Amino acid sequence: MSASGLTLLQGDGAGPPAALWCIVPAAGRGQRFGAEVPKQYLPLAGVPMILRTLQRLAAHPRIAGLMVVLAPDDALWPRLNELEGKPLETALGGRERADSVLAGLRALPHSVRDDDFVLVHDAARPCVRARDMSRLIERAGPAGGGILAAPLRDTVKLAAATDPPQAGARIARTVPRAGLWRALTPQMFRRGELTRALQHAHLSGGVTDEAAAMEAQGHQPALVEGAEDNIKVTTPADLALAEFLLPRTAGDV
Repeated sequence: MSASGLTLLQGDGAGPPAALWCIVPAAGRGQRFGAEVPKQYLPLAGVPMILRTLQRLAAHPRIAGLMVVLAPDDALWPRLNELEGKPLETALGGRERADSVLAGLRALPHSVRDDDFVLVHDAARPCVRARDMSRLIERAGPAGGGILAAPLRDTVKLAAATDPPQAGARIARTVPRAGLWRALTPQMFRRGELTRALQHAHLSGGVTDEAAAMEAQGHQPALVEGAEDNIKVTTPADLALAEFLLPRTAGDV
């Protein structure tokens, strides 16, 4: 193994990559949560949520190393440099998610080539299932990239415009849900292609996830169905639900 982490045993294009680095953007403030500390540091079953997420990722045999992207003034990071025997490195992020992911891509070890795949996973998704990660790696690799996602099952309503927004909202129309999916993470793309897509997105106004940046460059990422309990913790109710789900989503690869 190299000093910068596990040697990447990438495939020849005919099959999925054997091992990948995972970028975890964690520079956000979680303002919608309303806590005194960034939500990624709130305790989840007695351990900071970000560590629960990193433990879940590092335990997967296909993960080679972790790159955590922190806010420049983050004083809560426990300064880990290894987890589950795998390297854990850090970089400093920016104001927007795309800026942080781009910083993580640039900080990856030199052993990660431009045509190697990398994963990007939300720090606030601690309940991702190992088998879903395996399915993503197996299916998105041959497809040139893809994301975990879940088909929409609820009826979707489009709100009429209000002034101010959200004041006395009324339904404008029902949106057909056929073909609509909720984007989850991890998302998986080649390092070089994702770097270029995010650089372009930065110049053109930003995006909310990595797949959107790739779409803007003409790519059609694969949709790989994942479990709906891969929730993103955004509210206190989500945190309570994640604590309930955490032991129930740990399982076989």
